[in-house]
Amino acid sequence: MDRQGRLVSCEQGPRRVTRTEHDGSVTVLADNWDGKRLNSPNDIVERADGSLWFTDPSYGIDTNYEGHQADSEIGACHVYRLDPASGALRMVADGFDRPNGLAFAPDERKLYIVDSRRQHMRVFDVTGDSNLTGGEVFATCDAGNFDGIRLDATGRIWAAAGDGLHCFDPDGTLLGKLHIPEVVANFTFGGAKRNHLFICASSSLYSIMVNFHAVSYPR
Repeated sequence: MDRQGRLVSCEQGPRRVTRTEHDGSVTVLADNWDGKRLNSPNDIVERADGSLWFTDPSYGIDTNYEGHQADSEIGACHVYRLDPASGALRMVADGFDRPNGLAFAPDERKLYIVDSRRQHMRVFDVTGDSNLTGGEVFATCDAGNFDGIRLDATGRIWAAAGDGLHCFDPDGTLLGKLHIPEVVANFTFGGAKRNHLFICASSSLYSIMVNFHAVSYPR
């Protein structure tokens, strides 16, 4: 959901990013970069300035299992920044095999991005003009692959993995795991106080109340 309460979606099959307006109509925000079709947008976050940042792996075109098999027109898997006001789409990070989950730090000065195929998470510094620098490996997954990620109000990074959720200190230390009996793909914080975890696993939806809450990003 963006800051105006509209649903912003990554669509693997149609290979596009869309926004569902309040009246139910659907606006296509991005479906190509530099005149070439996107691979299959996967995960997306909004920054306080209204820009949308999303990953574009090739899962939806690798086979017919998750989308429609096709050759990549771009020839690589990148991370992009979309300006909804102007419609400008800019590639902000490359060098990924399969970019996946992504999330901003509470002050939005850092952006964490998962590379699922490489089984690690990278961290970038976000400059004032919305460029990314750095990109060092922040954490490595020891159980399957990282997928979706979120941050809580203390700045801890939570990551979906093969055995549940992994929790990392901002310095990269693994603090612990919340074990789930299925592979976890994605999750979010919900509820009135944003302290209710909803976890999407292989074939089930799990929920648990926790004694902390999600990060509140600048508005």
